[in-house]
Amino acid sequence: MNKVVKFGGSSLASAEQFKKVGKIITDDKDRHFVVPSAPGKRFSKDKKVTDMLYACYANVSGKGGVEKMDADLADIKARYQEIIDGLALKLSLDDEFKTIRENFIKKAGRDYAASRGEYLNGIIMADYLGYEFIDAAEVIKFTANGDFDSELTNKVLSEKLKTCVNAVIPGFYGSLPDGTIKTFSRGGSDITGSIVARACKADVYENWTDVSGFLIADPRIIENPEVIETITYRELRELSYMGAGVLHEDAIFPVRREGIPINIRNTNSPQDGGTWIVESTCQKSKYTITGVAGRKGFCSINIEKDMMNSEVGFGRKVLQAFEDSGISFEHMPSGIDTMTVFVHQDEFMDKEQQVVSAIHRLADPDTIEIEADLALIAVVGRGMKSTRGTAGRIFSALAHADVNVKMIDQGSSELNIIIGVDNADFEAAIKAIYDIFVVARL
Repeated sequence: MNKVVKFGGSSLASAEQFKKVGKIITDDKDRHFVVPSAPGKRFSKDKKVTDMLYACYANVSGKGGVEKMDADLADIKARYQEIIDGLALKLSLDDEFKTIRENFIKKAGRDYAASRGEYLNGIIMADYLGYEFIDAAEVIKFTANGDFDSELTNKVLSEKLKTCVNAVIPGFYGSLPDGTIKTFSRGGSDITGSIVARACKADVYENWTDVSGFLIADPRIIENPEVIETITYRELRELSYMGAGVLHEDAIFPVRREGIPINIRNTNSPQDGGTWIVESTCQKSKYTITGVAGRKGFCSINIEKDMMNSEVGFGRKVLQAFEDSGISFEHMPSGIDTMTVFVHQDEFMDKEQQVVSAIHRLADPDTIEIEADLALIAVVGRGMKSTRGTAGRIFSALAHADVNVKMIDQGSSELNIIIGVDNADFEAAIKAIYDIFVVARL
């Protein structure tokens, strides 16, 4: 068996955490390829190394100048030296920091600066484990316009990994055709791990973090929510899009096309089974729903027009008004004479009258009404398809919690139900849904 293991910043924040990670890796001979993040916070008020690097690089063009840059760089070096000393390694990063300083002064770019967190941690991890170090800039490729080149990367990386038994490949970054460093968005180490798993045709991609799997609901809203044992790629995509954390949603695609399962694990509780993310499964969910997640900050634009349903092209005309203003829509429930478009409020506010005027001009509606400060909640679960009365139970729970439902929208796959409520009712709605489907079953 061949496993790729990715460790997040909290898992590698200190020498003590490094030791936990080292034991996890060496305890399973099938864990051949390691993808590390940059060191995260050691305690609540600590700084992540990536943020320290951004701030350090900003001094090159800012008020701090080279003197402040050198002071900040010394603090970053001290963070890594603390890890090296704690692991009793004979490794020196002096030459690496000398190169980083020179490139900062040459203004190598923010992406270069941020990527050094993973790069340096990868060097330490490789030295600690006795694994080969592969610079991600050599194997993770972007196009000239900055888009990730998946096929070229897979070709180059596959060839490289064929010659390795064990290797460390830093997460988060790659390179443009001219060699310039390019990063993924924050959390991009998840993507790198998925890319490596695809390239080596891994049997499992293990993503190690500081929680024991994917949770049914946000722990900031629900105290000690249950862990999801198994979730499909489609379910995860729905929940991630609606704000559920743990795994960068773009990390799904490289492994999904190869059918490689992802296992979310806890570095601090390696005995926990975590969450399995799979393409498909015959295993039934423990509960009717797999998860519930949502986001605040939406508004609805309700368009009414008599006989709208018989007017060819009416929906296209309405959506063109949003497209012309560069606004994407989230959901679009409709009736015989009504059509409602949900959009992000912060994107819409400055252009609302422009959009309203365009709708009148293009579609000639009878009335347009706008409602702000709404939240959207996704109730997701493959078990909903075979369970009668799911929507009824949701409405009953929300009514009991005195939450007014503004919108409900169910996809044809019956995998999820989207509910719109006031921002003020968001937390109460999440709790009500969790209670009716999970707490009631415990």
